[in-house]
Amino acid sequence: MGKKDVKVEEVPDPKILMRQDAIVRITSTTICGSDLHLYDGFIPTMEKGDILGHEFMGEVVELGSEVKNLKVGDRVVVPFPIACGRCSMCQRTLFSLCENSNPNAHIAAALMGHSPAGIFGYSHMMGGYAGGQSQYVRVPFADVGPIKVPDGIPDEKVLFLSDIFPTGYYAAENCNIKPGDVVAVWGCGPVGQFAIASAYLLGAERVIGIDRFEYRLRWAREKAGAETINYEEVDVKETLDEMTGGRGPDACIDAVGLEAHAPGFVGAYDRAKQAVKLETDRPIVLREMIMSCRNGGTLSIAGVYGGFIDKFPIGAVMNRALTIKTGQTPVQRYMQPLLQRILNGDIDPGFVVSHHMSLDEAPRGYEMFVNKENEAMKIILKP
Repeated sequence: MGKKDVKVEEVPDPKILMRQDAIVRITSTTICGSDLHLYDGFIPTMEKGDILGHEFMGEVVELGSEVKNLKVGDRVVVPFPIACGRCSMCQRTLFSLCENSNPNAHIAAALMGHSPAGIFGYSHMMGGYAGGQSQYVRVPFADVGPIKVPDGIPDEKVLFLSDIFPTGYYAAENCNIKPGDVVAVWGCGPVGQFAIASAYLLGAERVIGIDRFEYRLRWAREKAGAETINYEEVDVKETLDEMTGGRGPDACIDAVGLEAHAPGFVGAYDRAKQAVKLETDRPIVLREMIMSCRNGGTLSIAGVYGGFIDKFPIGAVMNRALTIKTGQTPVQRYMQPLLQRILNGDIDPGFVVSHHMSLDEAPRGYEMFVNKENEAMKIILKP
């Protein structure tokens, strides 16, 4: 309803609008860290009454006439980017850059140059689609996006195929990890936890998690197997140099994004510039990664950014031959292989779940998550 104002209200049920649509009855949805950027008012083109939520799964209850790969009653996980499956980007498996799924592409292009794909529940700039923090949702291009999951496996094991598991995996894959590599991950929230776990799956020897909340650092150590740094207690670059023999990590992952924090002058500087709209995003983590990464290393950006930043050390990027890889995750590419990883027992994504709440409790869930109350890591909402 506005900045830091979420309400649960009755709205009309969604209807089939196109022949490739499906209507899904939600069985589980979540509050994602990216939703907090909406909640905190940092993403433009939100309107009063918009339905949030881009991480959800459920049961198919109605299908458009052209959806042949699903049937009513199927249990599905829905990826957060909406993709047609037919355009040049989708044919390259770059589903998060679909050229046909954002009806408001002109708004995104005005800010970014060109438009990415539409996204569920993530502003009118990203299509104005109703999200999945609801009882029912309309899923466009249902012949492309949703993946069927087996009966008998709990929602908590497969729900995160919709976003944060593929996002963490994509972030780690973008690091081009070689055996023996050291990977540093800024942010030990849910995406950071999956980035840590995925870096190990892809062969990293050591993974270092960086955060300021002790419970998230403990989670990273005990559940994801990381070494950890509390950035409020030590200088991150100096500590990483000490931990890597002076070289720096081989790859660095930003799992924080535009609302990064820092103690002291740097944090105050970015907050002040953001408050007076001289920059839209706080690039604290980006700067620190650039200065910390080893020469010739890779920077992988999974955290969401929305606009423009200040004092970006491009000289260090160029002179030290750093590679930057980023993007909204093309989730459809990863759903089947990561589902197989789950079924094989390689990983149980449910390790990030901290709370179950009813959909009616969503306003309280947002407060808990944004304020890091009650050791909130990942909140699942049940309609």
